[in-house]
Amino acid sequence: MCTPEIVRLAHDGAPRPSRRALLGLAGLTALAAVAPAPAVAAPRSGGVVDLTHTLTPELPVWPGNPPMVKVPVAWHASGGFGQFALGYWEHTGTHVDAPAHRIPGATTTDALAVDDLVASLVVIDISAKAAIDTDAMVTVADIDRWRSQHGDIPERAFVAMYSGWEDRIPRPSTFLNLDERGRPHAPGFSAEAAEYLVTHCGIVGVGVDTLSLDSGADPEFGAHTAILGAGHYGVEMLANLAAVPVTGATVVVGAPKHAGGTGGPCRVLALT
Repeated sequence: MCTPEIVRLAHDGAPRPSRRALLGLAGLTALAAVAPAPAVAAPRSGGVVDLTHTLTPELPVWPGNPPMVKVPVAWHASGGFGQFALGYWEHTGTHVDAPAHRIPGATTTDALAVDDLVASLVVIDISAKAAIDTDAMVTVADIDRWRSQHGDIPERAFVAMYSGWEDRIPRPSTFLNLDERGRPHAPGFSAEAAEYLVTHCGIVGVGVDTLSLDSGADPEFGAHTAILGAGHYGVEMLANLAAVPVTGATVVVGAPKHAGGTGGPCRVLALT
């Protein structure tokens, strides 16, 4: 986007178009009005659900990380355009974990395979046990139970955990749920379940509605290691998973693409 000074120079210094040019533009506009409209794809029969939290300075972040910062640097009254400078750590808000986040030398954000960012969405609901156990995990038994009820997990699916944890976001302290040592406690995937998804289900990635792929009960970060170590990606802090079907939807992950990144805020949509 142009700086205010460049915009001002463009407005003040640019030559006015000639009458001939204006007439030519009017002619092109008239032709466009009678030209046949381009073909438009048929609309989807379902809807679109936004699985992304709005990024604000108030959104909970991993303990020790600074909150997102938004600073105005350009104003409509001076140059005609508004603009903010944004500051945040990569793993802020609804965000991608690239394999490089856990594995040195592994795939970075700019090298994620685009085919993996559009996938069949599978939602595994553990909200009932998460309501009574803040360190609840998606287990292999949960995956097998899902398969017995809904059939096999599609090849190259994106598997998301729904724990209902986003209900705590209005009270950030309960979302972080820190113990006396400052360690967060929240649901996640067990290391065994993550490994099972990689080796038996052919997934492209996993997602959670908490701050970490791992349960707070796993200090070794086994789910991160299993998923990212296999070259797959994760998405943390998803929203609105209760609003999508447990199977049959398609997820679109608008991953960031900065060189060498370990992750970054993303826009995630479910097509139902």
